[in-house]
Amino acid sequence: MSGRRWWATAFAVVAGAACAHGGQAHADAPGWTFDPWVVGPLAISLLWYAAGLLRLRRRSMAATHRHGALYFLAGWLVLAAALVTPLHEAGERSFAAHMAEHELLMLAAAPLLVLARPLGIALWAFPQPLRQALASGGRVVGAAWRALTAPVAATLLQAVALWLWHAPRLFDLALAHDGWHVVQHLSFLCTALLFWWAMLCGRGERRLGLAIGCLFFTATISGALGALMAFSSSPWYAGYATSGLDAFGLTPAEDQQLAGLLMWVPGGMVHAGAGLALLARRLAAGGRGRVDAYE
Repeated sequence: MSGRRWWATAFAVVAGAACAHGGQAHADAPGWTFDPWVVGPLAISLLWYAAGLLRLRRRSMAATHRHGALYFLAGWLVLAAALVTPLHEAGERSFAAHMAEHELLMLAAAPLLVLARPLGIALWAFPQPLRQALASGGRVVGAAWRALTAPVAATLLQAVALWLWHAPRLFDLALAHDGWHVVQHLSFLCTALLFWWAMLCGRGERRLGLAIGCLFFTATISGALGALMAFSSSPWYAGYATSGLDAFGLTPAEDQQLAGLLMWVPGGMVHAGAGLALLARRLAAGGRGRVDAYE
């Protein structure tokens, strides 16, 4: 596939996601998705966080809370962009658009939400007795959370989710059934949240070293999967290959190659860039003693 056709496809996907307005939109342009199972949780999470933030603001509105609120809003907007805008519907006819949706979930929304640390603020939405009960009764949950957010465990969980869901049989299952499609997206988002928490919110010099290694490992394995797609001359997924859709002017094989590039290049750059940033922080902190936290 020529570079000219790749750029034309990318423009068509973005333009379809940006327009879709009234009678002027093309009949085949993707539209907005207002699935109550998506819009409902998005609205509830925003209102829940806002209620906790407003109650906390009456007591204290430190700079960390303001920064966390900005991170949360940015992550929430990215989630909405991936799941509600025409990009989601475009993913039903284009694997490249579907891949862009997954990249937004895992590479943008997840780290932004982790940096927001929203659970502490969201707890303030509850009355004080319930808030204290929830805060004091989390020993088992806390132990499970620490196990799941250990750098190696979180990295392996995300890698398994990524490779398993891109196996042709499972990916076609998600394309054919809305319920499995929801499970796929939840798998990607939840494992990405665990992964970025392990990478960005750990403590100690040893854990920082593990996080750096895990980021470069993830860049390698996600890049390898993307490269396999990009260099494949035949489509992997029957859901796109036999649907009769034109994928915005591309053949199924070309559409898959573009999707592979999206996973390979941006995904590798984000993970490798985060690893280099943590490495630079570790080197800068080397002269000041041990590294207590990286976030």
